[in-house]
Amino acid sequence: MEASTPGRARRGRAAGAPLSRAAVVLLLSAFVRPASPAAGYFIRLPRGFRLTQDSLKIVGSSDYPVKVYVLLHQKSPHVLCVTQRLRNSELIDPSFQWYGPKGKIISGNSTIQLTSTGSLVFQNFEESMTGVYTCFLEYKPTVDEGAANLQLKYVIYAYREPRFYYQFTARYHAAPCNSIYNISFEKKLLQILRKLVLELSCEVSLLKSECHHVKMQKAGLQNELFFTFSVSSLDTEKVPKPCIDHSCEPSRRLLKAKNLIERFFNQQIEVLGRRAEPLPEIYYIEGTLQMVWVNRCFPGYGINTLKHPKCPECCGAEHRFSKESKATSQLYEVRIVSHLAAFCLD
Repeated sequence: MEASTPGRARRGRAAGAPLSRAAVVLLLSAFVRPASPAAGYFIRLPRGFRLTQDSLKIVGSSDYPVKVYVLLHQKSPHVLCVTQRLRNSELIDPSFQWYGPKGKIISGNSTIQLTSTGSLVFQNFEESMTGVYTCFLEYKPTVDEGAANLQLKYVIYAYREPRFYYQFTARYHAAPCNSIYNISFEKKLLQILRKLVLELSCEVSLLKSECHHVKMQKAGLQNELFFTFSVSSLDTEKVPKPCIDHSCEPSRRLLKAKNLIERFFNQQIEVLGRRAEPLPEIYYIEGTLQMVWVNRCFPGYGINTLKHPKCPECCGAEHRFSKESKATSQLYEVRIVSHLAAFCLD
């Protein structure tokens, strides 16, 4: 059956058409054809609008623990051993002692730093560092008064950004399901898609490929390939030349990759519409490309909006704390996000 309407690829099979060679040529012609610039853009605040980890200071509360979220493998902000009120007051002869999940914290640790003013700073926060941290402050309000004592608790969590990726599904009219041409076509299609997004430091992964017999109205049974593949951004450490420009953020690179892939499938329809000869054995079925935006945590991490309402999209590493910290009902929460942080003052 031939396509009777220009620009549309019907599901019917073309009798006597060549097998996969023509289909591969069709894919390649769509891939190399020049295309107009992609429409649409993803708007975000530039990275200049941020608080750095060194400038951010977190104060405690004498009434309840403070929750702090630190991005995995990043430097933490300064966790102060004072309340907001004491931070703006003079402290005579202050002394500070910090205790963590593994006991007393000693200054000079390679991974944990204690400043002369009692601030706690993690240089490279690991999942194992998650836990309850307690600071004991002793000071004199004035030189004539006796010493005052204060105990401050922090619950510090390691978290990771969710793994974002696009998941695509597409359907192709196929050769018989047991044909080797379908396998060759699948490999060629994946090669083209991977090359398409390579310069964006993105990767294409095949999630599922299945051949099915589909009964169509007035067309009988036909063979169709069901492709499901994902498009994700490569981890920063895997990129040969790390990019710090705003346009190199994973979400922006993924958006560009999505636009390229959608354009590629649209070009296949355009090429089919200009063909004078019958349709090839394997070709993309117009209108079957579907896409969803997937947001998932890495194994061992989870999103808990009830426990962490001020960090609802954080993939946190869950740990068991002492009964004392679990019994706390009201929590003052602070969210720390790598290079963009905000106070949530209750």
